Amino acid sequence: MHNTFGERFRIEIEGASHAPSLHLRIWGVPQGVSLCEHDFECDLARRRAGAKGTTPRHERDIPHIVSGVEQGVTTGDVIDVVFYNEDVRSSDYDRFVAHPRPSHVDFAARAKYGEAIDLRGSGIFSGRMTVLLVAAGVVAKRLLPKMSFSTRIVEIGGERDEQRFDEIVTAAQRDGDSVGGVIECCVEGVERGLGEPYFDSTESIISHLLFSVPAVKGVEFGSGFEGVRLRGSQRNDRYADGEGHTYTNNEGGINGGITNGNPLVVRVAIKPTPSISSPQQTYNFSTGCVEPLVASGRHDCCIALRAGVVVEAVIAVALAELKMHTIQQ
Repeated sequence: MHNTFGERFRIEIEGASHAPSLHLRIWGVPQGVSLCEHDFECDLARRRAGAKGTTPRHERDIPHIVSGVEQGVTTGDVIDVVFYNEDVRSSDYDRFVAHPRPSHVDFAARAKYGEAIDLRGSGIFSGRMTVLLVAAGVVAKRLLPKMSFSTRIVEIGGERDEQRFDEIVTAAQRDGDSVGGVIECCVEGVERGLGEPYFDSTESIISHLLFSVPAVKGVEFGSGFEGVRLRGSQRNDRYADGEGHTYTNNEGGINGGITNGNPLVVRVAIKPTPSISSPQQTYNFSTGCVEPLVASGRHDCCIALRAGVVVEAVIAVALAELKMHTIQQ
């Protein structure tokens, strides 16, 4: 499996949902950057389960820095962070071998990797792995001190009224069902000139990482799909001054793949959790028949509730990679 990203700021993830531990390795962090295990806590807490609509699986998510940091500062060597899985129930997933869950990875993963693939708790495909992405984002933000990140849920279950989010999630959970959502991340303080035309554009690098996050099914920048319904005269970002600030930000802070100094605005579509307790009629490979399947186990009713910090983290990783490219050119 190819589980690495980046050239200048390079990350590698290893492990699986029900493996003994999860590992994150990071290359490219220079010597002398302040970093300790406590620095991870704020973002890890944002991802942690416990609220209504999230999984009852409880993991403490305590980071253990194995290498790359001494006395609270980075050494310039590879940073190795380990998390231990403590709350696993592997037997919940045995029957999905023959009776794969609809819209889940069960069937496709076995078709590619064979029966030996570890899909307990969805294996490496699980949202459990995103704890490593959040940790990588914490380190990436250390290299982006002038940038500030603001992330929020802007839609759940097709509803944009924040006052109704809790009601919608509660109703879906009561019905043994799930709902999706849309997350918006805005990054202030992004300098001009990051990114390249075409294949290494800012949008390309960020989208690459965002689509690596489980459950992400769509990414848009600026006004996105809404903006295409406007005329050019309505959508164009007119310049307000000689610094490049614009009256509107329909481009989301990017022109031609290159950051223009305005806020970077990204929205991400998170699909409804495919593992639901409501019966679904789907093919059973062991019997050769379409039969009802109830996906028992511990699952989020609404993945978007915990995904915001993951979205923010991978955007930070992408920006760190782009930033390091600019520094080392």
